[in-house]
Amino acid sequence: MARHLLSLAEQTTEELRNILDLAHQVKLNPAGFREACKGQTLAMIFQKPSLRTRVSFQTGIYQLGGQGIYLGPKDIQLHRGESLADTAEVLSRYCDGVMARVFDHAHLTEMAANAAIPIINGLSDLLHPCQVLADLQTIREKKGHLAGLKMTYVGDGNNMAHSLLYGGAHFGMHVVIAHPEGYAPDEAVMTRAAELASAAGGSVAATTDPKAGAEGADVVYTDVWASMGQEAERAERLARFQGFQVDDALMDGTNAGSIFLHCLPAHRGEEVAASVIDGPHSVVFDEAENRLHAQKALMIRLMGR
Repeated sequence: MARHLLSLAEQTTEELRNILDLAHQVKLNPAGFREACKGQTLAMIFQKPSLRTRVSFQTGIYQLGGQGIYLGPKDIQLHRGESLADTAEVLSRYCDGVMARVFDHAHLTEMAANAAIPIINGLSDLLHPCQVLADLQTIREKKGHLAGLKMTYVGDGNNMAHSLLYGGAHFGMHVVIAHPEGYAPDEAVMTRAAELASAAGGSVAATTDPKAGAEGADVVYTDVWASMGQEAERAERLARFQGFQVDDALMDGTNAGSIFLHCLPAHRGEEVAASVIDGPHSVVFDEAENRLHAQKALMIRLMGR
């Protein structure tokens, strides 16, 4: 049976630790892995566009000795009524893995149920696990460890918040989601993350007070206030999220040596002040680079010879 990565909650902590350890090795010695996926093909399905996801996966599979095939909305037949089950079955006969960036998480689960090859979640409305693998790698590089660190996410309780809850909980971090009223993370995600955190010695919490939530944080994270597909809500969100910008005043309440992360793209002056994202706390471009290394490690684990 093919192994998939749809959600960090479905992996064991040991599996995730192995991916992070391998990502570190891949980053230090990329030449040592240049044939790890030799001759293999990764199908890359994009229902929505992306800079980092497309370039990091396509570059990554190439650097591992394979190739990536970009499949945009008009390159496959889903828009003409072909089923996801048939798509997964056909790609299983041609390719060695599928990375899919979709609107509806249910599309990924349906593909995984019908695929004989690994399905990787490149982003869905519910989760963004590949980004959080890179985030955890970055935090570990900068802080030396994960367990016991406080990580505060400020903003919408969205797919990023959900995957940060799962990823941080696995490694015994104390994860706080500071969100405006009406934008809390999914209750089922919070419940599952609390279970994972309890087993690892960490904790999860949510608050509507961003400064209190970030007090004593080692890691502060944010995301855009209106994600792709939410353009019609942009004006309302800009109004509702006032007071939730990660600015210097908020960072002043964090621990010494705290770091700032953002999955990018960023809107300076909205969810984050330019002085923060371009300042000494920020590690956002190291974080973006680690998408490449973490995803190479993931492909080796799922697809490698």
